Amino acid sequence: MSRVKPSVELLAYTPHPEQTVAVAAKLCYSDSTISQLAEGIADRDISKFIAKLVELGHLSPIEHASFTFGVEGVSRSLLAQITRHRIASFSVKSQRYVSANKGEVFNYIIPPAIEELGADSVAKFESQMATMQEWYNEWQSELGGASEKSNEDARFVLPNASETKMVITMNARELMHYFELRCCNRAQWEIRAISWEMLRLVREVAPTLFANCGPACIAGKCSEGKMSCKKMSEIKERHENMMTEESML
Repeated sequence: MSRVKPSVELLAYTPHPEQTVAVAAKLCYSDSTISQLAEGIADRDISKFIAKLVELGHLSPIEHASFTFGVEGVSRSLLAQITRHRIASFSVKSQRYVSANKGEVFNYIIPPAIEELGADSVAKFESQMATMQEWYNEWQSELGGASEKSNEDARFVLPNASETKMVITMNARELMHYFELRCCNRAQWEIRAISWEMLRLVREVAPTLFANCGPACIAGKCSEGKMSCKKMSEIKERHENMMTEESML
């Protein structure tokens, strides 16, 4: 176990997400049965209707489509950020039930800024992780060995850099809000990286629904005001090219 990189997988999603959203939206304005609406929608292209729905801000029907992601190789620091998004469900690897004493060093994430400082800085960081592993092992042993009881207190010496894994579920409306905040260049580098990959994955299965999703500057002007990164053209180019990449990570 040692340094790891992030990975994101789209585990599951509402079948035919855009058709589901369209049925829910049409129902608000029609006296037809739900079966009739579903049959009518299945027989024609609904991309213009979905785009108009988003443009008008009629977003409650979009909540009927949900997406579940498997995320690995991310830090406990990221966990503290992503769980601020309350309209979501999270299942997270436990440091209480899962011992960190399973190898030479627990899995950890190295910030790019430290990597850019060079090999000596990376080695220093790795040495610090190894020291924390020793602290963890010592406390785990003194508290009775690898068990739920000892793990829950030994984990207090583990850093924010230590890896966690999680399963995340959000509905499409919350994802739109999430992408606007977390794909922005002003967002922290780690959550920004996985957010772009999450966006790429959902655009593969619901291209119209998420066509203009991303930071605020994709669909309009920057929402950061004087704190803008001033790189809107670069961000828009990345957004345009994202579907040609196998991964954004």
